[in-house]
Amino acid sequence: MNNRIILPGLTTTPRSNWREKTEEIKKFNLHEIALFPTYLEIKDRKELYDLLKKTDLERIPHVHLRDDMEEWELDFFIKYYKTIVFNIHPDNACQRFLKNNKYASRICIENLFKIDDDFLNSVKMGGGICLDISHWEDWGIIQGRYGYNRLPDLLKKYRVGCCHISAVNNKGEEYQDYITKKKGIAYSHHTLGKLLELDYVKKYIKYLPKYISIELENSFAEQLKVKEYLNSIIN
Repeated sequence: MNNRIILPGLTTTPRSNWREKTEEIKKFNLHEIALFPTYLEIKDRKELYDLLKKTDLERIPHVHLRDDMEEWELDFFIKYYKTIVFNIHPDNACQRFLKNNKYASRICIENLFKIDDDFLNSVKMGGGICLDISHWEDWGIIQGRYGYNRLPDLLKKYRVGCCHISAVNNKGEEYQDYITKKKGIAYSHHTLGKLLELDYVKKYIKYLPKYISIELENSFAEQLKVKEYLNSIIN
């Protein structure tokens, strides 16, 4: 696939200044981004949405859903920002989106710690796979987690609706998942130090869909350099 679209990502993790990033949207005249409101409670999400309305942003093709989001929020993204695809983690809470939501066919399931039957069943109910290649490189290749040997065949069988790219290096760090609260070691990181931490992407080019979302805490000023670097690799 040629001419894939690489989207700077507005992340909301603790080290990501999401309010400042909305100002950067204005500063750099950004018209298209991906959105990751996964760390924000409803009060802060409403503030974020109001801040976005004050920018010249036109499109948010991909949004990472949070488990407690309401249907009006998905309606908002589709109506005002022409959102095409959503993704969500394959935990128990995702079932309420896939069983009862009118947008289930737009919701793709992200590969996380392992590729098990819960992941596969969620993919079957939703709109396909959200391929996080940094997770694949980390948990699948480096750490050899359960089921990742199945992923290439699943990517042939099911739609890949969107993709996340983060940094990967050889420095393992302890982390705690904000949803499951499980602790572990990660070699993939949401803060990029050197552009070389993106070179692993070369191994996964054939799997990448049209929309590729940068999932980094780095400022948009830095992400625009990341986008340029990724374009040189991917397109």
